[in-house]
Amino acid sequence: MYINFSDLPAHENLFLDYLHEYENVERYYSGNFRNPDIYPQLFNNLAARPISNRTTLIDILKLQYKNLNISSITIDNINSLADPNTITVVTGQQLGLFGGPLYTFYKTITAIKLCSQLKDSYPNYNFVPVFWLEGDDHDFEEVKSLNILNNENNLVKLSYEDGLEEEINRGSIAALKFNDNLIKVFESLKNELRGTEFKQQIIELLEDFYKPGKTFLESFRDLLIYFFDKHGLVVCNPNDPLVKELLKPIFKDELINFDDNSKTLVERSAELEEIYHAQVKVKAINLFYLLNNERISLEPGEDDFKLKGKRKRFSKEELFAVLESNPENFSPNVLLRPVCQDYLFNTAFYIAGPGEISYFAQVSPLYKYYDIQMPIIYPRASATIVERGVQGILEKFDLSFTDIILDENELINKILASNSDQNISELFNVSRAKISETFEELGTKLIRTEKTLIDLVEKTKQKIDQSVDMLEQKSLDAHKRKYETTLRQLSKVRNVLFPNGILQERELNFIYFCNKYGLDFVKLIFEKLEINIFEHQIINLE
Repeated sequence: MYINFSDLPAHENLFLDYLHEYENVERYYSGNFRNPDIYPQLFNNLAARPISNRTTLIDILKLQYKNLNISSITIDNINSLADPNTITVVTGQQLGLFGGPLYTFYKTITAIKLCSQLKDSYPNYNFVPVFWLEGDDHDFEEVKSLNILNNENNLVKLSYEDGLEEEINRGSIAALKFNDNLIKVFESLKNELRGTEFKQQIIELLEDFYKPGKTFLESFRDLLIYFFDKHGLVVCNPNDPLVKELLKPIFKDELINFDDNSKTLVERSAELEEIYHAQVKVKAINLFYLLNNERISLEPGEDDFKLKGKRKRFSKEELFAVLESNPENFSPNVLLRPVCQDYLFNTAFYIAGPGEISYFAQVSPLYKYYDIQMPIIYPRASATIVERGVQGILEKFDLSFTDIILDENELINKILASNSDQNISELFNVSRAKISETFEELGTKLIRTEKTLIDLVEKTKQKIDQSVDMLEQKSLDAHKRKYETTLRQLSKVRNVLFPNGILQERELNFIYFCNKYGLDFVKLIFEKLEINIFEHQIINLE
């Protein structure tokens, strides 16, 4: 079963047009992902592109994998990057606790399966899936928590608190090390997670990857490799100082030409705002500077550079000297990051979620400026997993998935109406109409006798309306009590399918399902997830 994204809440028009009315947005992108006729020319262009640092990049990736036991497929994929005919399919994600939301896995699976399909269709090229670890971000709030469902199917939020002040600048998340407070997260996980035959296995697996002293990046990377290395996924750490060394030309150019770049991005953002929306607020310079473990925006001065909110200033000569000697002190913002990854890799496709698709519309002018081939933006697979028990409840009450995403009160009224011989809301709406009709007739007749009675008629009607409203609410409350078990079941179903009023893939972590169905659950989803549908998929677990 598939659901059009326009029938789901919280999807912007830019994303919907990208999917279904590409001609409306084609000026913002490099090519229509639905049109395979343009693929061969794209591959030819990428194969002809001279990249001087291919060998160096391969050496760096091998160093990043040092002491890790990886598959021969991944090793072959890394080595194949030296071949001009090797094309990459890239995706990436913030380093969320325990892998973050389910859609992290969906993005990864989309990249891997797309490579497999492309290999079958274009045997003259190699296609390598690459995961770009987005560790340069510094938003701790975005990565410290995850949601699971407990034994009662209630939504539970687990958070890692490092003991520091909430507002403190922790620098890049990649380098942030877990402390002993991580043990508290595991204690909560053990207490909240339903007791199953797989519980101990999933907890031991997580404890092997996530432990005090390891960084967010190392833990996230190891989890990703565990599940997807067998498919040849190449995981790249762009926070590596050696990678930053390769990115020096991009950083230097941004420092020299930030004014022109910023103006171009502002113009594009303004254009988008007139029709759609601009996903990202444009900064004066698309770089951050790392100082004393803080990641701080670089801003232009009159004839120098400064750090936002700090007294620290650099002359142009000083800043360029730092870049030359310590490029690891610099990191790209969200708009420059895609340019960096596609400067290093021969990227034909970037696997993106709805928000990323929107910000690529902003960033496309930078690709032209840097003379880098912008990849085709390929929408990630999107899915909701429906378990057998949940499906049974939906069938029992004759509900569809789109019913579940209704406003909660609408959904409750629908359930109550379907389980009763009378619809409370409809009954009272009919009564209100009759009352209005009666008072309108009274007013018409009494005005002939005494005009001053009209005010009294209106006040009387208002009192009766208030009484009717109160009676309706009491009737609904009584009805709810009568069907309390039904509504409790409905609430639990909603927690699984539409937790916090948001799509399951954005709220739940993989732990919930692996705890119930074992680690092979990831393999099952890998097999079932469709990557060429471009609609929201409902995956029913047998």
